[in-house]
Amino acid sequence: MGNNESRKYDKNTKIGVLAGGLSSEKVVSIRSGKNVLKALLRLGYENSELIVVDKNIAEQLKEKNIEVAYNALHGKYGEDGCIQGILEVLGIEYTGCGVMASAITMNKEYTKRILSTNKKITMAKSVFVQKGEDVYEKTKDLKYPLFTKPVSEGSSFGMTKVNKREELKSAYETAIEYNDDVLIEEYVDGFFVTVGILEKNNTPFATEILEIRPKTEWYDYEAKYTSGMSDFIVPANLSKEVTKNVKEIAIEAFKTAGCKGVSRIDFMMKDNIPYLLEINTSPGMTDVSDLPAQAKAMGIDYDELVLTILNNAGLNR
Repeated sequence: MGNNESRKYDKNTKIGVLAGGLSSEKVVSIRSGKNVLKALLRLGYENSELIVVDKNIAEQLKEKNIEVAYNALHGKYGEDGCIQGILEVLGIEYTGCGVMASAITMNKEYTKRILSTNKKITMAKSVFVQKGEDVYEKTKDLKYPLFTKPVSEGSSFGMTKVNKREELKSAYETAIEYNDDVLIEEYVDGFFVTVGILEKNNTPFATEILEIRPKTEWYDYEAKYTSGMSDFIVPANLSKEVTKNVKEIAIEAFKTAGCKGVSRIDFMMKDNIPYLLEINTSPGMTDVSDLPAQAKAMGIDYDELVLTILNNAGLNR
């Protein structure tokens, strides 16, 4: 791959970079979107513009005659199949995963159900607690520490590490402020790695693996989006054999969930076993985001990364 990679769209194409949105990740999305727009303009796509997504997004897209949407939205309505459905109805090609894969992977419980059909993928033991259910009864077979997670949130919103039983109720109540349904899983006492998946000629390939050492207790919102709050090691400090295995499992997960174009797969490593945490179908593109760092480590600069993702728009239909 090089900077002269062929372009799927000519430079006059009207590209709308979708950012902002209606989720708790709006601020991060706008940071991603502004970076992507700058890259598109540097690449010569002069008809690109940032579109701050609100409830009138369909009207905005029609009025501006957008031909291709670069999805830089994160979280609810942007990463869960909703915006993808609107774009399908309007007949506008868009980057990233399609409606079904986006909806499945935004929901941590359904992601686990789908991925559990692939015996190559290992995940932590977990339970799914619906509003009104007895959280103590549901978690009685799990070993502490635990993680409580809203089923459909990103950027670590509403997540809590629970070290003992007495902390569970409070952590659960924090999670249900975001979603009525909560995933509670055993904490894997290892280290965090993440790997990007891109596509070239309809074939998914893995980026370098990024190991993240947060300066907080775990990789929370502060560690993710505050410069200097995490140490990034890329390529990760893994043997060649383990590196190969993690990349292969990430590609397996990408395919099993029906992803297209781009995703980022997160794992906890323990005893050289990758425990899959989640699939992010609209990875951050900010200055401190993981995917640009992973791509850079394999020789793909930011602009080329944006072009690679753009070139895969429309594969998701």
